[in-house]
Amino acid sequence: MGRERDDGSRPGAWRLLLNNHLAVSGLLLLLLIGLLALAAPWLPLPDPDATAPVDRLLPPLTPGYPLGTDALGRDLLSRLVWGTRVSLAMGISATLVAALVGSLVGLVAGFAGGRSDGLLMRGIDMLMAFPYILLALAIVAVLGPGLVNALYAIALVNIPFFARNVRGVTLGLARQPFIDAARLSGQSRSRILLLEVLPNVLPVIVITISTTLGWMILETAGLSFLGLGAQPPQADLGSMLGEGRKLLFTTPHVSVIPGLMIFILVMGINLLGDGVRDLLDPRLKSGALSRPLPRTRVERAQTPTLQEEPTSLLEVRDLHTGFSIGRQRYHAVHGVDLDLASGQTLGIVGESGCGKSVAVMSITGLVASPPGSITDGAVWLQGVELLGAPLARLQALRGGAVCHVFQDPLASLHPLYRVGDQLVEAIQAHQDVTRRQAWQQAQALLAEVHIANPAQRMRAYPHQLSGGMRQRVCIAMALANRPRLIIADEPTTALDVTVQAQILGLLQRLRQQHQVSILFVSHDFSVVSALCERVLVMYAGRVVESGAIEQVISAPAHPYSALLIGCIPTPGQGPLQTIPGSPPALDRLPEGCAFAPRCPRVQERCTEGEVGMTRLGDGRSVRCLFPLQAGESP
Repeated sequence: MGRERDDGSRPGAWRLLLNNHLAVSGLLLLLLIGLLALAAPWLPLPDPDATAPVDRLLPPLTPGYPLGTDALGRDLLSRLVWGTRVSLAMGISATLVAALVGSLVGLVAGFAGGRSDGLLMRGIDMLMAFPYILLALAIVAVLGPGLVNALYAIALVNIPFFARNVRGVTLGLARQPFIDAARLSGQSRSRILLLEVLPNVLPVIVITISTTLGWMILETAGLSFLGLGAQPPQADLGSMLGEGRKLLFTTPHVSVIPGLMIFILVMGINLLGDGVRDLLDPRLKSGALSRPLPRTRVERAQTPTLQEEPTSLLEVRDLHTGFSIGRQRYHAVHGVDLDLASGQTLGIVGESGCGKSVAVMSITGLVASPPGSITDGAVWLQGVELLGAPLARLQALRGGAVCHVFQDPLASLHPLYRVGDQLVEAIQAHQDVTRRQAWQQAQALLAEVHIANPAQRMRAYPHQLSGGMRQRVCIAMALANRPRLIIADEPTTALDVTVQAQILGLLQRLRQQHQVSILFVSHDFSVVSALCERVLVMYAGRVVESGAIEQVISAPAHPYSALLIGCIPTPGQGPLQTIPGSPPALDRLPEGCAFAPRCPRVQERCTEGEVGMTRLGDGRSVRCLFPLQAGESP
């Protein structure tokens, strides 16, 4: 079950691009047009400048003239192929010149800062103060009409787009710790700029090129259309369009054909540019370049049914969630079962990467798809199966009956909205109340979570609050609609010990006051023991032990649980214990017990066949063939 395919690997750039069908369409269009343009000297085409007044304005599909002729009897197919060649060369050349000069200006301005930045960017601002088409016309008017002068004009007016984009990214990079480390190592400024900054800015330059090339071709065609670019008898797409504009109503093919070629060429460039932009975004390298769905994709073969009346608020059965990266399948959650009674607190503990967060996010369908998907299992909340519920029903439960409190409150809260506005939004999303009523409720919630001066804090932005206050705001938001279940995903990890204790105490009091159930995720047994009544220990996507927290801590049955508990620092302990080895790769889970390679009690039977859960009595279970006895060390 661990590995689905032996020949899979993380997808490369080419395969990721092929997954974007629109980008592939653009690429095929550009390849076809580019090959025709490059092969123009060797194609059996007549001279594009040869006139034949006798054959003027012949319609398309005339024998010997597939696309017809223009007002001077010149073959339109030949002129179209040669004109496309010229337009492509002009657009690419202008783009490269603008990219080179603009990127250099942006790099120097962003990295140097100070007076150099101000001087260079004021020059860029002067260029941007003029409408770029009018500025290009003025430049060509001064230099004189011609392709080369049109190239200089178009390149010059597009330099600011590259300069501003590159400068913005460079400014952020110039203050990063790795740049400070390069300075401390003795590297020169030019070396840092070329070897440290430029590789990080290069994706932005490539993206800007891919999205600007189409505009460059349109702009050069526009200048030729006005008679300032290609000069007769030379043809490019813009000059062909300009020559045919007077004949648009009598012989429209003379102008429609080059117009269609401009449309197809620019459309292909834009489609490919969007694909390149997505390809260079590391957040989209998941094997499928598409937006995450509003809920996790469910791909189970059949919908399980609840065999008996629900006895718990939340019941999860045989949950399987994984991630498809190219041809690889990573089993993040593999057969998880849990029960959470009303008013109870259940902790899930384990090392980073063991599947805790993925398991709890699967409950409300918050695992991003793609690349994540739920392949088996069921989740019942008060008897309602959530994985197969309609999206509208699931969205009504999110923030209502079920709420999440995440690890980083600064990332959970919107940085551009005041705290009070975000609380009001959460209330009005599920309650039919006025804004004034919602504002009063939000203020009362802040007071309930022990935030001093709630009226003043309502008007504060998230960055104006401390970490503990931000987490209290998130808890207040979770309580806004009186939920039955709060899923707290490591809500105290980023906080200091004092604030951590305050948050845990707050959650405990709120649970008792509102009879809300809490599903608490942590990697720290000591934190779980301070809040939870029961605990699940997870390893490599599976639950390896479950039971009452006091029993598990005092007499752990699984060697992994015992080693985790041994990692809790205690006064006078001496050297802190560690667990040897590392968790297995989730796409290559070993046969038998996944913990066997790290287990000090491993035996031959541990690496053979499936290891199931064994009931120990008193509500305890363990996934181990040789569980620890009371008082026994691993």
